[in-house]
Amino acid sequence: MSGEETKNNHKRDKVEEVIGILEELASALVMALLIIGFVVQPFIIPTGSMAETLKGAHFRLICPQCGYHYDRDYTASDFQLTNHRIVNGRVPPPASRCPACGYYNNLNQDSAITVSKGDKILALKGLYQFFEPKRWDVVVFRNPTGPSQNYIKRLIATPGETVEIIDGDIYINGQITRKPPKIQNELWMLVYDSDYIPVEPQDPRFNGHKWQVPMRNYGGGDWQFPADKPGVFVLDDITGNKHSLVYDTSIGNDFRTTYAYNRVTDYPQMPRCSDIKVSFYVDPDDEMKNFSIAAALRKYQRQYKASITANGRMKIVRQHPSFSKTLEEKTIELPSSNGPVLFSFVNVDHKLIFQYGDQELVHDLGKLPDSAGPKKAEAEPEVELIGTGKLQVSHIKIYRDTYYLSHYPQSQGWATEGNPLKLEEDEFFVLGDNSPFSQDGRWWNTMGIGNNDKQYRKGIVPREYMIGKAFVVFWPSGYKPFEKFPFHIVPNMRQMRLIYGGSGRQN
Repeated sequence: MSGEETKNNHKRDKVEEVIGILEELASALVMALLIIGFVVQPFIIPTGSMAETLKGAHFRLICPQCGYHYDRDYTASDFQLTNHRIVNGRVPPPASRCPACGYYNNLNQDSAITVSKGDKILALKGLYQFFEPKRWDVVVFRNPTGPSQNYIKRLIATPGETVEIIDGDIYINGQITRKPPKIQNELWMLVYDSDYIPVEPQDPRFNGHKWQVPMRNYGGGDWQFPADKPGVFVLDDITGNKHSLVYDTSIGNDFRTTYAYNRVTDYPQMPRCSDIKVSFYVDPDDEMKNFSIAAALRKYQRQYKASITANGRMKIVRQHPSFSKTLEEKTIELPSSNGPVLFSFVNVDHKLIFQYGDQELVHDLGKLPDSAGPKKAEAEPEVELIGTGKLQVSHIKIYRDTYYLSHYPQSQGWATEGNPLKLEEDEFFVLGDNSPFSQDGRWWNTMGIGNNDKQYRKGIVPREYMIGKAFVVFWPSGYKPFEKFPFHIVPNMRQMRLIYGGSGRQN
């Protein structure tokens, strides 16, 4: 072969290599388009109806008193804009309240910040052509009352089921329906966190008064709050007497179903939520052999107590002025390593869950509406810690469950208390996680619009309007690389997350 032929062959090989690369890129592009068109599709969250699970445009705030990070909704109409348009530049956020310390934050022009855009998510399109939607899935669908719009909500009920919201909980066919653990963890709303201490407690804007530690001694309790250990509660007693520490809602945030994300003017009208979680770390004195620590939660007019003693006896009991009934108990081997141990007690969806270290004790109260006692929605829930001996308690956190509203001031909706909704074939019912702020199946007061003059019942999503299941937040609202840069192009890696859905099982 001549040198010229070798040179030509080499050129031809290079051209074929480039063509091969271009073909691979084209194939990858076609595959990506097919995946986007038929398998996954990106969506941007326009509103806060699914907050805090998914956020629309919002303000990122830091409490100027305690340093707690939280988000506040952005509403275009507040800035004389329409159609979810985002205001340019820095603007003062609306008034808000810190969910950790209760500080009312009335910001002014000096506190102006930029608006963070809504979460970008990916949804599995066409999934529901092959698999049945599961309760608690976060679903994308066409709005039945305006099919040109895509909505995103949480799936609550499926065809053939009767759904009713009673005191904030979901009942299917007359029985309470419990949220899978991962979803429940997403839906807890903070009421108090002892780790967040205000820097200026004398300011009178903590729920309308100066700040005080909302945990207080009760009935002769002798818990101490050392000045050199903020957020730590110390008991030093060898008498064996019980010492009680209660959460005082007249001082701290109460159990109304408020959202830091929403308008503060709505707070006084919100109902109370009695599904509560308390967690903390307990550190007994190594030489103390007769310590005990307990947490008590009151729902309606019933009190339940979870306790652990120095001999490893875990108990859940129902407390009554005239008797105490043991519901569950077992003896465990206490953690051998020195140091604080996690203590957690939950009363949620008619289920009691007590965790001490890696040990768990569970009691099912029953699934009927009155299984947790006669409903008294106006009753204030209570949280109490009871200790004996020498020990320290720290990192106290109190949460309340999400609460689905049954009434707006002007109306009662579909599937609400006293107005259950029976779903027919190919009908689904959806709600927003941010219940006070969500226009969902409860409030659709016009018939759904179908093709060829077809209409759908009020309050339901027809099967043919189900687009897919949201499964990941792939681009949370990011950051600007510097202040005057016009776009948020730096990804917020910590907020990239999976979107949990239904497990298909009931517990």
